[in-house]
Amino acid sequence: MLIDRAKIHIKAGNGGDGCTSFYRDRFVQKGKPTGGRGGRGGNIIFTVDKNIHTLLDFQHKRHFKAARGGHGSSNNKKGKSGSDLRIGVPPGTIIEDASTGFILRDLMGDAEEVIVAVAGAGGKGNSKDRDATPGEPGEEKDLILELKLIADVGIIGHPNAGKSTLISRISSAKSKIAGYHFTTKAPVLGIVRMESGDLVFADMPGLIEGAHKGRGLGDEFLRHIERTRVLLHMVDIAALEERDAYEDYLSINKELSLYGHHVMEKPQVLACNKMDLPEAKKNLEAFKKKINRKVFPISAITGEGIKELLIEVSKVKS
Repeated sequence: MLIDRAKIHIKAGNGGDGCTSFYRDRFVQKGKPTGGRGGRGGNIIFTVDKNIHTLLDFQHKRHFKAARGGHGSSNNKKGKSGSDLRIGVPPGTIIEDASTGFILRDLMGDAEEVIVAVAGAGGKGNSKDRDATPGEPGEEKDLILELKLIADVGIIGHPNAGKSTLISRISSAKSKIAGYHFTTKAPVLGIVRMESGDLVFADMPGLIEGAHKGRGLGDEFLRHIERTRVLLHMVDIAALEERDAYEDYLSINKELSLYGHHVMEKPQVLACNKMDLPEAKKNLEAFKKKINRKVFPISAITGEGIKELLIEVSKVKS
């Protein structure tokens, strides 16, 4: 299951208190101030881990607190600093301040990290003829984490267009396949080995009319398309469900346009799937007459035309 949104609470460590202490012996009757300062608390740091793929862990743990600093002690001893708390997130994680809506960081690169809550400073000791002070509190805030998948190619189309069958054929990704709509309920990533380099494909759940408004969770799926470099648009050219391939093609592009976020500016490669069915050849000719662009007839079941399609996708991506 792809968990791509979570709300959490974080608290950086408080600084340790400064110490009030006086040294006395038979030669120092008044007492010499020797209180050490407190140690700083621990920061909260988010770091990208390419081995993490979802935000699932944050469904089970929502509160994170870094260690506080140690208190100062006598003989000018400073308190120990609190350990920083590092929290791993997948590439493509956006960190948003829940109270202001401000984007703190968009984490993409492996091992990239950012301090999101600053630790409190340690309090001052009385060693310099001043009153000792308590440690400062660490930052505390609510955050919204949102994952936008990073992929080279996003596979889009109406439900049951054959997207899952295609990604299962060209990669080792296991996407659920069945003869009914919405078998894919979350994006699925697959890696395709090419001579020119690996391509990461994302099988997006089928889009329907009103997807940009959230119908069928469409807006949640559309945001993953923002990260892709190329869109592989699949249409069911056999049209067994009394659909019209050309109307389906137009409706998907309409949803992309209404969603915005520059997704319509991405290059598209158009694949006409299910060419293994007898109805497809007749429908393909009618489709070509209505559309003024190159199409790739394929069969995700038999593999027909897939090699040529992948070569084109690789070219466009480059």
